[in-house]
Amino acid sequence: MRLLNKILLFTLIVLLNACKNDDIRIIEEPVILNDAIEIYNENSIEDSYVLGVENGAKNAFLFDKIGDTIKEWNFDIKLGNDLEILPDGRLLGMFKTEAPFFEFGGYGGIIRILNSEGVTEWEYEYASQNYLAHHDVEMLPNGNVLFLVWEKVDAITAQGMGIQTNVDVYPEALLEVNPSTNQIVWEWHSIDHMIQEAVSTLPTFGNVGDNPQLIDFNYLIEDNGDNWHANGIDIDEEKDVIYISVNFYNEVWVIDHNTTTQQASTHSGGNYNKGGDLLYRFGNPTAYRNSLGEQLFHRNHFPNLIKENKPGFGNILIYENGVDTSQSTVYELEIPEPFNLLPNTNNEPNIVWSFTDENLFFSKISGAVRLTNGNTLICEGDYGFWEVTNTNEIAWKFNGQGSTFWRAYGYDINSPEIENQNL
Repeated sequence: MRLLNKILLFTLIVLLNACKNDDIRIIEEPVILNDAIEIYNENSIEDSYVLGVENGAKNAFLFDKIGDTIKEWNFDIKLGNDLEILPDGRLLGMFKTEAPFFEFGGYGGIIRILNSEGVTEWEYEYASQNYLAHHDVEMLPNGNVLFLVWEKVDAITAQGMGIQTNVDVYPEALLEVNPSTNQIVWEWHSIDHMIQEAVSTLPTFGNVGDNPQLIDFNYLIEDNGDNWHANGIDIDEEKDVIYISVNFYNEVWVIDHNTTTQQASTHSGGNYNKGGDLLYRFGNPTAYRNSLGEQLFHRNHFPNLIKENKPGFGNILIYENGVDTSQSTVYELEIPEPFNLLPNTNNEPNIVWSFTDENLFFSKISGAVRLTNGNTLICEGDYGFWEVTNTNEIAWKFNGQGSTFWRAYGYDINSPEIENQNL
């Protein structure tokens, strides 16, 4: 992110206080803004910090709403996409391995925990000719690290499973690693929960519309085998379920994390007795042949649950890229309680709030987070950042001036993430 050194004098308020006894002129300090700031509404903006994560870059910036850089981190390898500040001040990020055997947009391969100054404390590489960590990574309440993985299935094996492909395919998986031991302690593999209607003699054969808890592996076939392209994860700590943004399927999957690895490979066990099957899915009912409910997503990024200290607690924010309309939308959705996922039923969540603008559009990356005052911080990947109120007033806009951004995270100035930065 190239924060410019040029500055713009945004407001210069001169108060002339004519007193009877004195002729005193009181001059308030001006607010100096970086010229990347296009909108600054001081009556609506939240006074908090922004972590700008450049897409595939070697650096990240923490800056305030007037555009001043508070802290900058520089890395020896490129991000491979996600980076966030942990409550103890450390950083957790996905980084790019030097020479992957295969790659798609958002590839990573290396996961790091760094101290507040950006020095690596723990590194875990998950990259080979058969698998590759990618996009997103989350710290779990138990201290373990959860991340997305592409797993290679060669074309012949895939065809033998009923997948209609002539190339190798790369289904999604989730892995949980213990940083203290480097041991993988939990796994979920999407291929264990597939259904197909192409080959009736296979155990994966079934009616897609009657089984919304299973994944139709023939819904989309890409020429390069990257048929799903998941790009984001979040965990509901209370329910112990994981949300997965599946970009090319235009939907979000929800799975039970409270399973053993063995249960996660089956259709039973766990808190919901569904094993690793989908507990819920939303955004695109056509992905499982459901004629009821409207498709809401046309490419989607960053599913994130609103935390308990933020307005909208329990709802989820999604950046809908809008590739079909060339206009993006941020949605706040109410997740049903309990989860409803039934055949021939409108299973889509209620829309609580949304924001769009004729100037808001990027077909890739991007995201949104809820701020403490109820505003929403939006990352528009090829532009920069917006802050909007719950009445859709634009409170703040930051133009990245040529940089592209994976995400933005907002941090209260007095939050532990910031207090532990030793600023």
